[in-house]
Amino acid sequence: ICGLAYKGKSLPLSVFLFLVSGDITQKGYEKKRAKLLAPYVPQTQGRYLFWLDNEFTPAPAAAPASASSSSSSKFHRARSGGARDERYRSDIHTEAVQAALAKHKEQKMALPMPTKRRSTFVQSPADACTPPDTSSASEDEGSLRRQAALSAALHQSLQNAESWINRSIQGSSTSSSASSTLSHGEGKGTSGSLADVFANTRIENFSVPPDVTATTSSSSARPATKSFPPGVPVSSRVSTKIQQLLNTLKRPKRPPLKEFFVDDFEEIVEVPQPDPNQPKPEGRQMTPVKGEPLGVVCNWPPALEAALQRWGTTQAKCPCLTALDVTGKPVYTLTYGKLWSRSLKLAYTLLNKLGTKNEPVLKPGDRVALVYPNNDPVMFMVAFYGCLLAEVIPVPIEVPLTRKDAGGQQIGFLLGSCGIALALTTEVCLKGLPKTQNGEIVQFKGWPRLKWVVTDSKYLSKSPKDWQPNISAAGTEPAYIEYKTSKEGSVMGVTVSRIAMLSHCQALSQACNYSEGETIVNVLDFKKDAGLWHGILTSHGLKPEAICPCATSPEAMTIAIRRPGVPGAPLPGRAILSMNGLSFGVIRVNTEDKNSALTVQDVGHVMPGGMMCIVKPDGPPQLCKTDEIGEICVSSRAGGMMYFGLAGLTKNTFEVFIKYANHQRHLNTCFIYGSLVFVVGKMDGLLTVSGRRHNADDIVATGLAVESIKTVYRGRIAVFSVSVFYDERIVVVAEQRPDASEEDSFQWMSRVLQAIDSIHQVGVYCLALVPANTLPKTPLGGIHISQTKQHFLEGSLHPCNILMCPHTCVTNLPKPRQKQPGVGPASVMVGNLVAGKRIAQASGRDLGQLEDNDLVKKHQFLTEVLQWRAQATPDHPLFLLLNAKGTTVCTATCLQLHKKAERIASVLCDKGHLNAGDNVVLLYPPGIELITAFYGCLYAGCIPVTVRPPHAQSLTATLPTVRMIVEVSKAACILTTQTLMRLLKSREAAAAVDVKTWPTIIDTDDLPRKRLSQIYKPPTSEMLAYLDFSVSTTGMLTGVKMSHAAVSGLCRAIKLQCELYSSRQIAICLDPYCGLGFVLWCLCSVYSGHQSILIPPMELESNLFLWLSTVSQYKIRDTFCSYSVMELCTKGLGNQVEMLKSRGINLSCVRTCVVVAEERPRVSLTHSFSKLFKDIGLSSRAVSTTFGSRVNVAICLQGTSGPDPTTVYVDLKSLRHDRVRLVERGAPQSLLLSESGKILPGVKVVIVNPETKGPLGDSHLGEIWVNSPHTASGYYTIYDNETLQADHFNTRLSFGDAAQTLWARTGYLGFVRRTELTAASGERHDALYVVGALDETLELRGLRYHPIDIETSVSRTHRSIAECAVFTWTNLLVVVVELCGCEQEALDLVPLVTNVVLEEHYLIVGVVVVVDPGVIPINSRGEKQRMHLRDSFLADQLDPIYVAYNM
Repeated sequence: ICGLAYKGKSLPLSVFLFLVSGDITQKGYEKKRAKLLAPYVPQTQGRYLFWLDNEFTPAPAAAPASASSSSSSKFHRARSGGARDERYRSDIHTEAVQAALAKHKEQKMALPMPTKRRSTFVQSPADACTPPDTSSASEDEGSLRRQAALSAALHQSLQNAESWINRSIQGSSTSSSASSTLSHGEGKGTSGSLADVFANTRIENFSVPPDVTATTSSSSARPATKSFPPGVPVSSRVSTKIQQLLNTLKRPKRPPLKEFFVDDFEEIVEVPQPDPNQPKPEGRQMTPVKGEPLGVVCNWPPALEAALQRWGTTQAKCPCLTALDVTGKPVYTLTYGKLWSRSLKLAYTLLNKLGTKNEPVLKPGDRVALVYPNNDPVMFMVAFYGCLLAEVIPVPIEVPLTRKDAGGQQIGFLLGSCGIALALTTEVCLKGLPKTQNGEIVQFKGWPRLKWVVTDSKYLSKSPKDWQPNISAAGTEPAYIEYKTSKEGSVMGVTVSRIAMLSHCQALSQACNYSEGETIVNVLDFKKDAGLWHGILTSHGLKPEAICPCATSPEAMTIAIRRPGVPGAPLPGRAILSMNGLSFGVIRVNTEDKNSALTVQDVGHVMPGGMMCIVKPDGPPQLCKTDEIGEICVSSRAGGMMYFGLAGLTKNTFEVFIKYANHQRHLNTCFIYGSLVFVVGKMDGLLTVSGRRHNADDIVATGLAVESIKTVYRGRIAVFSVSVFYDERIVVVAEQRPDASEEDSFQWMSRVLQAIDSIHQVGVYCLALVPANTLPKTPLGGIHISQTKQHFLEGSLHPCNILMCPHTCVTNLPKPRQKQPGVGPASVMVGNLVAGKRIAQASGRDLGQLEDNDLVKKHQFLTEVLQWRAQATPDHPLFLLLNAKGTTVCTATCLQLHKKAERIASVLCDKGHLNAGDNVVLLYPPGIELITAFYGCLYAGCIPVTVRPPHAQSLTATLPTVRMIVEVSKAACILTTQTLMRLLKSREAAAAVDVKTWPTIIDTDDLPRKRLSQIYKPPTSEMLAYLDFSVSTTGMLTGVKMSHAAVSGLCRAIKLQCELYSSRQIAICLDPYCGLGFVLWCLCSVYSGHQSILIPPMELESNLFLWLSTVSQYKIRDTFCSYSVMELCTKGLGNQVEMLKSRGINLSCVRTCVVVAEERPRVSLTHSFSKLFKDIGLSSRAVSTTFGSRVNVAICLQGTSGPDPTTVYVDLKSLRHDRVRLVERGAPQSLLLSESGKILPGVKVVIVNPETKGPLGDSHLGEIWVNSPHTASGYYTIYDNETLQADHFNTRLSFGDAAQTLWARTGYLGFVRRTELTAASGERHDALYVVGALDETLELRGLRYHPIDIETSVSRTHRSIAECAVFTWTNLLVVVVELCGCEQEALDLVPLVTNVVLEEHYLIVGVVVVVDPGVIPINSRGEKQRMHLRDSFLADQLDPIYVAYNM
């Protein structure tokens, strides 16, 4: 352009030179350049070379590096990245980095290497194939030895039951004991197996790693619950690595402790105060610097188009532009005459030939896209000038290669906002664009619909002789729009006016001292920026004074340029600056540490006719001081005029008013010394961390100086910052060479961390290596930073190595909470009374006031009720068992049940020789046999113990639990079916347990028809009725004793709450082995006389419709299920509602659908279920949950009368402090909680401080204590540990009105809130909200966390996370995620998990473990067995895809 505008005869010949892309050596580059330029050298006199770089970066370099071009050699070939590291290479900086690393050599960091599965490393893209990792430590000898030791341990008999139960009952809240009963569908039986058995094999040499966190808070769980897990071999690789990590983390962090701050209740976290010793600017305020005035030229053309007309008509034969191919041969020479005539033809065609005369497609002032490949400058130049002549505004963009090019969507946004409907291109280019199957050009992502116009000569119409383009004098009307990508990746169009374009050409011609007959060689992108404005002036032999750097930006165009020097003139300006000073925004000559110095050279003087000043980059524009770094602002006619269509941004950028003048802002950070301009970086590359500024390019240079040749592919490194937890965090992403070994990569990563820490005094948050050629590329082959950042944040970067360092660089965490000692329960009580808060307690309806005219009440025992029913209503059906097809396979009437129970009782007495009070294990699949065996035991006076049968496919996982319960309960006999009896004595069973020591096994399939002489009647109702064994979520197996009085009380309470009577039918889809599931399956029907339709949950796996179709078919009003069943239906039938309708399934009959659980209600799941099935009639009010615990299996149950369950939003931050603060829906950090049904009749609850045992006010979170007639009598232990019995079952409040009542501790945290609703009694209703199990809470940083809250956050972060579980190990937080995507995504999860836990919970994750789906053990109630998982992880049995240890 600037060549055209210059007066004179033979005008400059712009040669567009394209070097072949790829790894070109310096020598090869010199040779090629000499050959290319040979034909043009003789005809020039005063020649200089401009070293131009669109992304000008004064790398810490003493001597400038050579600019190697990376533009594509051939259109549509894969855009390859050039050797980018040349740009940053500097011997001085490399020496500095090596010196800094040498310092670290003495105190070498022992970072634990991540563990990865081999398959994870086999990459899929063929061009980016990374070979399988041969150096992975996953099969070292140690692990093989461990496996051998483990299998040996499995063959030994289990450790004796007495010591085991003792330990279990003392509440080792962290020990893993019994097997996970259902591991995501029992097919995957092996997942929990080793852990389960391992938990019960003793290993003597176990040592506990030290606790490294500052606050060693003892767990507030229950008395004597802080024992470490047995069963972790000390030689375990995981433990060693965690130990290594702990040692690393012991090293002190950078900021001193006083910089931490307390975030107890503030809404926003404060930022640490600035360092008082930081350098501050001391100079005077700077004054703007002016460039020399623009020279006045008499015959300067009035507009650029006029210049083209002049030279096209008077100098038609002069060459204007020559394009060369990759070998340097001229392909085509365009003369001024040709350029003029072809531009004229194009202008005429655009205005007159595209539409009709009355409706032209283009009008002057419309925008059109120019889509030309990099190897066709001739066609581009014709199109550009054709548009100028037609007065339409060209918008040059890159050729789209695929539907989803990096940054393509943002380009589409620019085209849309410019209202572009027309794209000009060449025929060859059009043929190469991606097409649909119909041959049409694909719709590029985010692009408007475009009409493509080919501009090759043969398609253009010659203009009539009388047609002339309208060429007016240059004014402020737009000439062209150049696109610019911002730091965030958004694309803006910088609009350049015709007068600015002309003035810029004049200023460049003057500054560069262009004279006639010179050759400019351009190796830049000719479509934008400096490549569009001028080429490179060259000579043979590069003299030092010929190298003329310049600073440019799309907004202000050329800002400063070093004038071509005169031989022998003084050398250019050079400064050695302190990087520490620069990070605080001040200029300090480096004196202290030569390693952290930055050497910069000037980019010359301000442009002719321009004025420049430096302003503070933050806040309103203020002039900097003379020793301060700031952003360049330029005032000049030769600059952009606006961002197209963005008025607000335009005002802030192009109309900046400073005291002196209005300026255009240019986005480089720099300072001015004398009148020379020094640029230290681009604003786009500015990273502001904890108030200090760092330059992305400087960090890239440091990374490349760390022996990157073995690891980094072609020097491709991207540096950007992400905002995490109230500060910017630095992320470094590099492409890894295909042949780099695992050790080399890890070594390089740890050395880069040290080098950046040492030289820039800043921590790196995340360092990731991705396979070669996989980072998104810019059109010329560089790394597309904003797209890379987007991939990183979305979890689609697919790294092959990653190292997170949150412990090192997150220094603004709140101070750990110190619990205030000496605040007794009485002072809490007084405080509550003063504050006007009531004591948090609630109760169900009073049993004494309820009129119960039921005949059942006169019977004390369930056996008497059954006998009475067998006489009164012998043919009334009590039970119906369905199979997977929904057909009835078995029924039991009152008489049938009584008769069969008698026969079983007689077998127990005759065959088993049992006495009253002996324990009998019932081993049956869910069904009616289990019920008859239960009543048979009661008839014989034996104590039944229901146990889930072992799974034939996974005996090693499930049989040890059965064995353990048999031993712990001291069972005298096992009642079972023939099939299961064979299984118990099989060879497979012998491999898992010692089958010779089973007690008597009796099968009840073929019973003799013998009547029982006398049915046993217990002497008192306090005698034991049955034992209830269950595995808690912390992996503890506990058995509780249920007396006859408790059984009757419980059945009566449920009958009253649910209004059950003999004409009712209820459907039960639950496991019948423990808790409320067992009570509903076996006991309630006999007591209340209603009919129970039994649906074994495992049948749903083969027929998902079974439960809902049964409910619909039998018009059931009340149904009970588990969370596992509800989740199965929600996930499996969610998209089949129409099919349910077509099958005639209607749920409008359902009044209550109750989820039986011992946990916090899963609101999101119950809401999803209600929403999904409302189309088939399910009422939104029907779904509710129950709450029970080990000490009392049913505390809350919604029932039929009484208000609907209420929900509240509570503040998560307050919950961590054991406080309850209600917030509005949608408040940040809010948690939705639902009431767990209504409290049962006769039940009282109170909220208590678990440490002081004092009652709490209703704004506090505390342990739920319960008093009720149906509380269990105690734990079933061999030695009856009296202290624990008393503490858990018969405990008193330390003071207060209720201090005389005996309470049982549920072990769950919750709170009570008085609602506006009216209860059945007529008083206001008190709602009980369960928050979580006390044993499961994590005490971190002095705060109490519930695992489910962290897991919910983690599950939301990425679509490929199927399930998640968290636990702690020596106060390190470990997060285990199941990956349901491809293994390539495993490492994407590590930063996402770390970010979300830090952002939402103020915690730093210590270890992230990525495993296969189904590895996290889940029990039959759908609860995660976190302690099992922890034991398996520490025993190295998870076979993880990847384990990341965060630094």
